[in-house]
Amino acid sequence: MTPPLIHALDIRLLRYFAVVAEENNMSRAAQRLFMSQPPLSRHIRQLEERLGVTLFVRHTKGLTLTEEGRRVLEIVGPLLEMQEKTYAMLQRVAQSGDRALRLGLSTAFEQGVFAPLETQLRTRVQRLHIVRHGSPELARLVRRGKLDAALVALPLETAGLAVTPVDWQEPLIAALPASWPEAETASLSLKGLNHRPLFWFKRERNPAFFDYTRKIFHRAGYFPTCIEEPLEHDVLLARIAHGDGLSLLPASFAAIQRRGVVFRPLCNGELTLQAGLATLPEDVARWQWLASVRF
Repeated sequence: MTPPLIHALDIRLLRYFAVVAEENNMSRAAQRLFMSQPPLSRHIRQLEERLGVTLFVRHTKGLTLTEEGRRVLEIVGPLLEMQEKTYAMLQRVAQSGDRALRLGLSTAFEQGVFAPLETQLRTRVQRLHIVRHGSPELARLVRRGKLDAALVALPLETAGLAVTPVDWQEPLIAALPASWPEAETASLSLKGLNHRPLFWFKRERNPAFFDYTRKIFHRAGYFPTCIEEPLEHDVLLARIAHGDGLSLLPASFAAIQRRGVVFRPLCNGELTLQAGLATLPEDVARWQWLASVRF
């Protein structure tokens, strides 16, 4: 019968031991295991107590396996290798059989735009989990592995991601108070709005898009007084309706009926938002089909 202490042995202790044996140095092993050195030393001592043997000789230059330590390493090596293979096979099963999708949808676009897409996706995946955020936050979630993919608005800082342009773009249009004389004009110029306050975002929220729009503003001779833009679109539209300022929004927001707010196109037509599919580079092949799904 297996002694109780061995039968209850945590396989993590064996993994810690194998890494320490490979490094022959407790500090380097702790770094590989993403833990501090004191708890790793305690785990090794615990394993030695469980086995009743000394696994390492400690000296000023590091550690050296004892004869018993070498024997233990030979015994546990196949078990740890099998563990890695088992996890890899389970991961492949989870990826191929589950057909789950964690998808981010950028709130830069009016969310009704994505309704046809969501309908199509629900016929293609067994489980669909949708997260709605601004594009910079969605990019962070994809980088951290919290989302499989995200439909974001470009330009956007996308370091560490693979981005595929999607066949959807929108011009920015002016959302302004119905009480302003400009509301009676069919098409507006940016330069003609210089005397009106603009609800706009701070650069740190989305540096790439901020710089893109600022260049176009300068070319158009547009240097507005900016008011910090509310994060929630309903609050923003309420402020516009009150007459506090105007905003520049993707054309899809014109579908929102808000009393006191009118939407007018811009005659220069340079300001546009392009949709893009953001994934981790290693996941491009798996989720590439999303870029061809029609909105």
